Amino acid sequence: MSKIIAICNQKGGVGKTVTTVNLGIGLARQGKRVLLVDVDAQGSLTASLGYQHPDQIEVTLSTVLGKVIEEKPLLPTEGIIHHEEGVDLLPANIDLAAMEVTLVNIMSRETILREYLNTVRDQYDVILLDCCPSLGMLTINALSAADTVIIPMMAHYLSLKGMEQLMRTIARVKRQINPGLTISGILVTMADMRTTYSQEIVELLRDSYGNQLKIFDTIIPRSIRAAETSAEGKSIFLHDPSGKVSAAYEALTLEVAS
Repeated sequence: MSKIIAICNQKGGVGKTVTTVNLGIGLARQGKRVLLVDVDAQGSLTASLGYQHPDQIEVTLSTVLGKVIEEKPLLPTEGIIHHEEGVDLLPANIDLAAMEVTLVNIMSRETILREYLNTVRDQYDVILLDCCPSLGMLTINALSAADTVIIPMMAHYLSLKGMEQLMRTIARVKRQINPGLTISGILVTMADMRTTYSQEIVELLRDSYGNQLKIFDTIIPRSIRAAETSAEGKSIFLHDPSGKVSAAYEALTLEVAS
């Protein structure tokens, strides 16, 4: 049975998608069978893996969730695309925004994604869910389906303040819907540890949450190379194999796999 990990933070621009791509491909490089699920109507994960026009993809996460809701039969690989770097992708596009509205009005609305993932999870060792930058119904579905959560967070004071709301949401999902949900840890992203500011934010993070949660030892450095991978449709391991970001994601992969 696979492990389902939600990459989640309601704040945008903190490196959720870059982390999903590179952690997923890092795990695939270790021989894991990996599925990446784009749970964001913007289709950022889909575009980052080379599908730059997600609205032209016919079968997406919205399609398969619709079939679950309507109790229609699903093929085991329906909508899943194989990427050249060894991971599978269930893409998303703007149709997912309409699906979020639909979910509000149906029974068991918080667990539709879990119901779908249960049909494919025996095909994989790890499933990563790239959550949208909100705490709406899609994110609640992702948290309800997940075994654990990784929280990417910029080394920035406002990112630290936003953690409180996310922690409350995770606690509520754990209490009411998914009692087995855990937090794998907080991942500091886009940090320039040469600056006093970044060092102080990381220290404040450890003081605030270090007793309750794991703070990953790996810190993802700020680098234009990481941003470039989204346009290239490939991982940092291919785009800049000897760079500092590649080394950081390799270290993170080992932390998560251990």
